[in-house]
Amino acid sequence: MRDKVFRWETVLLVLCAAVFVFGSTSTPGFAEADNISFLLLDYTEVALLAMALLAIILTGQIDLSVASILGFCSALTGALWNAGMSFETIVPIVLLAGVVLGSVNAGLIVKFGLPALAVTIGTLGLYRGLAYVALGDGAVTGFPANYRPLATDTVPGTFLPYPTLLVIVVGLLAALVVHFTPVGRSLYAIGLGEQTARFSGIRVQRLKFVLYLVSGLLCAIASLIYTLRYNSARADNAYGMELIAVAAVLLGGVSIFGGRGTVVGVASALLLMAGLRNVLFLNDVTNEIQNVINGMLLIISVLVPVVATLLQRRRRPAPAAAADPAHPDPDPVSVPDPVGVSHGSPEEDQR
Repeated sequence: MRDKVFRWETVLLVLCAAVFVFGSTSTPGFAEADNISFLLLDYTEVALLAMALLAIILTGQIDLSVASILGFCSALTGALWNAGMSFETIVPIVLLAGVVLGSVNAGLIVKFGLPALAVTIGTLGLYRGLAYVALGDGAVTGFPANYRPLATDTVPGTFLPYPTLLVIVVGLLAALVVHFTPVGRSLYAIGLGEQTARFSGIRVQRLKFVLYLVSGLLCAIASLIYTLRYNSARADNAYGMELIAVAAVLLGGVSIFGGRGTVVGVASALLLMAGLRNVLFLNDVTNEIQNVINGMLLIISVLVPVVATLLQRRRRPAPAAAADPAHPDPDPVSVPDPVGVSHGSPEEDQR
């Protein structure tokens, strides 16, 4: 029972409650339904990127190109809309483009065995550059008014925006797969030891390949929501959002080395960060200060597991001494020589 009480997920939920209580008591308008809706809507794309990263980081990998995939898909949406294509036709093309970009990452990492960090840093710049090639540095607006409410409005009678419902569905599916299926157990096994997982019969390469495809698909979905929500397609959309998504995943208790973490922890971290950002926004805190806070959260998210591990090691009882003073070894000289050389007298050697 004590382990459950002091789990990191519980700490995050307590911090979430503290932020919401503080915001409600200190910031006028924070607790209003419209502001809560805005708070949830503001972190929709970050939540989708975080869910894309969750499974990848569990395996000990990383994908820093998620925001650039979002930006490219948004730019592609604008370019196709400018070309006179219907939005119904644009949607499947953009989703396919996200999967293709994810497959490029997967191919370089899985098929060629390149480091995920190096590959996705490279594709971060590559995909963002392609976004500018597709659309330039301008903006495209005027997307269909009948689709915009799906990215901006709330479910009638509630304060939940439609995109938040999508995030909840994705989160529930992620929790089901990660925590209740053999695929989820395989993710943890890969994160704890890829070679061991491979010898255990887990198809490591195939699973990692699929994860990057799913990541690209979620980024493409996030790009459509982002574009409709702001009614603007730009090549620099979601610039820098990958760091916020990574911070949310790590703050949620997912180990950067893989093998540890929960969907509940990531969801709690997202809610905490969204509430904190909203409180700062309502108190007119500048974006620069918010970036500083996000950076601090990223450092804390990496530091906390290390400190927790050190504390756990200190709490463990010290190993028993090799020789108990109360029960001395009756034959202290009977330990065999590790190299098989006798140290006795010549007479003993002859015997």
